[in-house]
Amino acid sequence: MNLFNVYPINDIEPVRAQGVWLWDNHGQQYLDLYGGHAVISVGHCHPHYVQKLTQQLQKLNFYSNSVRIPLQDELAQQLGELSGYPDWALFLCNSGAEANENALKLASFHNGRRKVVAFTKAFHGRTAGAVAVTDNPSIVAPVNAKDHVTFLPFNDVAAVEQHITDDVCAVIVEGIQGVGGIQVASEAFLRAIRRKCDQTGAVFILDSVQCGYGRSGQFFSHQHYADLHPDLLTTAKGMGNGFPIGGVLISPQFTAKHGMLGTTFGGNHLACAAAIAVLEIMKQENLIENAAQVGNYLLQNIAEMGGYRELRGRGLMIGIEYDFAVDNLRNKLLFEHKIFTGVAGKNTIRLLPSLALTTAEADIFLEALAKEVQVLA
Repeated sequence: MNLFNVYPINDIEPVRAQGVWLWDNHGQQYLDLYGGHAVISVGHCHPHYVQKLTQQLQKLNFYSNSVRIPLQDELAQQLGELSGYPDWALFLCNSGAEANENALKLASFHNGRRKVVAFTKAFHGRTAGAVAVTDNPSIVAPVNAKDHVTFLPFNDVAAVEQHITDDVCAVIVEGIQGVGGIQVASEAFLRAIRRKCDQTGAVFILDSVQCGYGRSGQFFSHQHYADLHPDLLTTAKGMGNGFPIGGVLISPQFTAKHGMLGTTFGGNHLACAAAIAVLEIMKQENLIENAAQVGNYLLQNIAEMGGYRELRGRGLMIGIEYDFAVDNLRNKLLFEHKIFTGVAGKNTIRLLPSLALTTAEADIFLEALAKEVQVLA
């Protein structure tokens, strides 16, 4: 049997990792500024993370949600405290797509409606409901019905005012669009969504799968704007630092009942151990503050370097858009300078490193970028 060919593959085989560094099967070292799509939040193979998972694996690796799992309560308590949502509830699942699926389902159960408002360049996942609210027709199959979805221009306050009406079930938006090119939702835009949802009874879902968990320099990116809250928050990516876990943070207005939501693997013992370790490391090592400081350092130095069309982002979620296609630039960074970065679309380099990145490690990237942009511009 062969693998189903769905991804373009770089001819690199990482076999070991530590912090922001990877080593391949030939012993070559790489600086990882992409973190496997924003997944590596506290660094590869952090000793505390490895210890937590190892200890749990030696006790019990899995049982279903038909029994008490105190690790889930511990995770919910720690997440509530660090994120600033101690009075909310947590539903645990396995991925960002699942989190968004369940958030949409909760919204529909809550108000009995079906219509959803999403936004241009949105990416919310590849499963049926999540892909229907994703703005990429090439990954939406005929079975993924989306006649109930209206796409509005991102950051367009007037469109929000006009199209969020009394028949809308939910509005789903990323606090910072990742796949869409590191597009930051403006304060006016998010406040307009909040206001219209309050007026119409629609549910405000903030997709924080990529931009959450400290990446922006706040726990959730919308917390850069004071006293702005959604009704549901979705998270995954950096939540488990590589172990599959996702979650929906649920405001007190929602009432749970048995059978409404469910999962086999969600919130399993190993996943919770991984997620608790992540929160403990983030708190002990002040990684949210570090993301803000090192992110600002990168943004300032890239701005001084120039040569780009637009520079976007917050914290360690950065997009550098150029007037030229960036495939060659990304390849030079990867194969000549041994630095992993990502792309968004044809023209944007995307940086999503561990929140533990240092300025010295950032300087390695800045030196390589300056050299290559000077040649390509």
